[in-house]
Amino acid sequence: MDNTYHIREAHSEDIDAILELILSLATYEKAREKVKATPELLQKNLFENKYASTLLAFSGHAGSPDDKPIGMALYFFNFSTWTGRPGLFLEDLYVVPEYRGQGIGKALFGHLGRIAKERECGRLDWQVLDWNQPSIDFYEKVLGATMMKEWKGMRLEGDGLDALQKFIPTTS
Repeated sequence: MDNTYHIREAHSEDIDAILELILSLATYEKAREKVKATPELLQKNLFENKYASTLLAFSGHAGSPDDKPIGMALYFFNFSTWTGRPGLFLEDLYVVPEYRGQGIGKALFGHLGRIAKERECGRLDWQVLDWNQPSIDFYEKVLGATMMKEWKGMRLEGDGLDALQKFIPTTS
């Protein structure tokens, strides 16, 4: 296998590749049935509304007609009230299994770090599944990341979001 790869920002023409990588990630995380993303949603929310951005890794040299998507980092910006600065939140990072161990994950993090510095972010955050020990080891030992043990993720979806409406005061 050729160890040559390149990384670039995704374009709307890459929607099928992004969705393919999302589905591959979901399969790896044993949650493929939870994927609701469609090409239309990705077009609208990544490239029209620009709620998030994606870096894509491709096999081969840039511009090669036979390059294929082999990894991605999907991220967005948030804001820290404590630092008074934006932060970069990595929603998902994924490298196709047969391409792992070639530095692609490190390179994606390198690009994210550059973007965070350019945007004057105070930090880069992400989450990892508690059973994904290979990733935890990589983040801690290779990247020097700190596990945020005191913070727990919380989530509302679907009906939970709708139920929040009951807390809006009615005007008289």
